Amino acid sequence: MKLWQKESTNTSELIEQFTVGRDREFDLLLAPFDVQGSLAHVAMLERVGLLPANEYVLIKKELEAIHKDIETGNFILSADAEDIHSQIEQRLTERLGDAGKKIHSGRSRNDQVAVDIKLYLRAEVMQIKLLVLDLFELLCRLGEAHKNKLLPGYTHLQLAMPSSFGLWFTAYAESLTDDMDLLMTAYKMTDKNPLGSGAGYGSSFPLNRTYTTELLGFSSLHFNSIYAQMSRGKTERFVAMAISSIAATLSRLSMDACLYMNQNFGFISFPDALTTGSSIMPHKKNPDVFELIRGKCNRIQSVPNELALLIGNLPSGYHREMQLTKEILFPSITDLKACLKMACLMLENVIVKDNILEEDRYKYLFTVERVNELVNNGITFRDAYRQVAGEVENGTFSFSGTLQHTHEGSIGNLCIPEIKNLMAIAAGL
Repeated sequence: MKLWQKESTNTSELIEQFTVGRDREFDLLLAPFDVQGSLAHVAMLERVGLLPANEYVLIKKELEAIHKDIETGNFILSADAEDIHSQIEQRLTERLGDAGKKIHSGRSRNDQVAVDIKLYLRAEVMQIKLLVLDLFELLCRLGEAHKNKLLPGYTHLQLAMPSSFGLWFTAYAESLTDDMDLLMTAYKMTDKNPLGSGAGYGSSFPLNRTYTTELLGFSSLHFNSIYAQMSRGKTERFVAMAISSIAATLSRLSMDACLYMNQNFGFISFPDALTTGSSIMPHKKNPDVFELIRGKCNRIQSVPNELALLIGNLPSGYHREMQLTKEILFPSITDLKACLKMACLMLENVIVKDNILEEDRYKYLFTVERVNELVNNGITFRDAYRQVAGEVENGTFSFSGTLQHTHEGSIGNLCIPEIKNLMAIAAGL
């Protein structure tokens, strides 16, 4: 029996399959949050006098039992249940009779789904935050550990200037601080309560929305009932923009790793157990993990645009397209968390090559060092530039000095404490 079904309703099976879509698949992710929302709702109904205290006690106990079944994997959606909301109400009615039929008073499935998604996304954003912090701390540790190991720097994929592994690792650490700013902005969007907005136009029941906001731990509520429904899709897009920013950082890091593992670079390597081989080439050690991180994260970066196209021309009020946001966003969240975990696994085992710049092919990385050396000896910059360019052309260039990079954010001054402070501010630590 559907929540909306009347006694005389007999919906076509094809229509039902098309309109339900993949809801049942993703509703299992929402199940614990649906129970959480229902617990807050019935507590509020009891407080405002719409639910007798004795029935509230019974409903609360049964909802807690359902939540336990969900946590232990013993909760399933029956074949005749349209979605998680129908299943929970059906079970309550089977166990408690008429008391179970009362939990939907003052509530629409629209705001029930809206609060489920807010609670789910809020929890997922916090999980992503912790994973980002793990990767950030690892990158900072690697930067400190390898700060004195030089690395070629490239522009246009051509040899440019000396860099270092310390500079490389901490560049991605600082990138994550900006990503964290976006993630926490998205968190603020998820941390608002839409429950009680009904179908988008409120209710004639004396609902206490402030009370459910407190019970669910939201920092605020969506005050306007129409906008509470309009936040569907917008909330998902905010989260999508945040995770796409993290994905962009991971994708670029993975591209670097793939290049640096290449034998023509040979800057980093990994234990054999973390690479894969070829079916016909015995020597191969492929960077499959980084390639898949790159591919998955590139795909994640398309999610904000897909959501924008889905909701871009909708008027106010609820529309069934909102259902599709789950199948666009939820798998991307799962993929991003897996990518963050795998990036940490790989980088925890990275092997960094020593003395790379001692090879003769990297000698032109030091042309700028030579120009600066001449400038420090009183030659104008433009004359020094022409002199060194001539030495490169006639094959007489050499540089035997030492690197003196001391300004903020250079090889000799990575500013790791300052970068950590940026992350602490962004993450609210």
